[in-house]
Amino acid sequence: MKKENIGTSKARELPGRLTRAQAAAFRASGQLPPLKEPTQQIQKQLRANAKRAASDKACPQPKKRAVLRDVTNVTSVFCENSYRNCFNASKIQAKKSKLAKIGQANISKVAPSVYVELPQLQIDSKPKRLPETELISEDATCSSNLKDNSLHQPSDNSACGRYDSMLGGQTPGLAPKPLISQKARKGSLSELLSASKDPDITDIDADHEDPQLCSDYALDIYDNLRVSELARRPCHNFMETVQRDITQSMRGILIDWLVEVSEEYKLVPDTLYLTVYLIDWFLSKNYIERQRLQLLGITCMLIASKYEEICPPRIEEFCFMTDNTYTKDEVLKMETEVLKCSKFQLFSPTTKTFLRRFLRAAQASYKSPSLELEYLANFLAELALMDYGFLTFLPSIIAASAVFLARWTLNQSYHPWNQTLEHYASYKASDLKTTVLALRDLQMNTNGCPLSAIRMKYRQEKFKFVAAMSSPKLLETLF
Repeated sequence: MKKENIGTSKARELPGRLTRAQAAAFRASGQLPPLKEPTQQIQKQLRANAKRAASDKACPQPKKRAVLRDVTNVTSVFCENSYRNCFNASKIQAKKSKLAKIGQANISKVAPSVYVELPQLQIDSKPKRLPETELISEDATCSSNLKDNSLHQPSDNSACGRYDSMLGGQTPGLAPKPLISQKARKGSLSELLSASKDPDITDIDADHEDPQLCSDYALDIYDNLRVSELARRPCHNFMETVQRDITQSMRGILIDWLVEVSEEYKLVPDTLYLTVYLIDWFLSKNYIERQRLQLLGITCMLIASKYEEICPPRIEEFCFMTDNTYTKDEVLKMETEVLKCSKFQLFSPTTKTFLRRFLRAAQASYKSPSLELEYLANFLAELALMDYGFLTFLPSIIAASAVFLARWTLNQSYHPWNQTLEHYASYKASDLKTTVLALRDLQMNTNGCPLSAIRMKYRQEKFKFVAAMSSPKLLETLF
């Protein structure tokens, strides 16, 4: 009996694996034997499998497949390589920054040797210190003679640098054409496209291949410059309101001497224009004695050279130009005063800034560029630097008038102001009448003007002898 019970109980126990026939027989009889209790070995296996599964979750093992081999290993290798690449890239960037710092240190070490290589001036050929007798003389003037002397009359409003005071009580042509409003500026691109379709207006910004011309941004750049020339403008009557010890003729003598210095050192024209601007800006804000006027001149040229030149002259060279009248410490002290007065905002659009743009518009009507036109316009614009009365006019209107008078001087068979120039300069011919007449007076005043540095400069062959040219009488029909 015991053996039968053991046999029946074993028969009713569920074996480890069931065949389909056995499972079908159990379902037909409706009696399923109880599950066989796991043995100790099976329990140990289950515990080991549970521990292994937990360890696999903490550190997953790559799954190996027969066909794809080890996919997880491939992705991990790829990620590891990309991480190494990123790590190497950071190392490369760190090396580049170190090399850049080393290069800057080497440049700072090499820079003094560049200054040493500058040629020293001969004592016989140097422009010497301006004698006080020349500064005091009142005959050295090159002012243009206008009717009622309207160019030199100071305005009643003493406020400087304000657009309202500039517009009030001036002669016709002094005020610029109203600038583009904010609503109109939004459609400036459409206006430019419509203007370029006009056969009478040449698109001077059509050359998109030359990146230095900034064809895509030229219109916005010069719109911004037209606003800047109003904001950063020296007072046009500081001789009457601020200065008491210096005169207009002293300012003219100083600028005439600075032209010789710029020619001696072969400085770019922008340096000269910026020098004159810094001088006028300082004089319109600060009182100065005549003994320090030349010190102010060489200091402003030193600052302008640092801003515009690649290799500016050293302070010792500027002191040498004045026969060592001023020491290095005096120049450095004056440099601090000029920079504080300008609040370190050195750049301001000058006549040369607009002259490049207007000359490009003027050259559009020629089959080949005219060098005489360029040199003559530059000559007339530099003549205006020496005349104190031209501070009344905006730099842009002086540049436009120089182009107008240069074209009229070279050729009287056609009108000097076409629609292309009117479009890009934003001035009509009638707006330029007063300035053009004043420029012609300067051009024709060859005998009564003792300031001859600019005229001697443009009488050279490299400038096509444009200083020897004289313009015919201006007709009223031109305006």
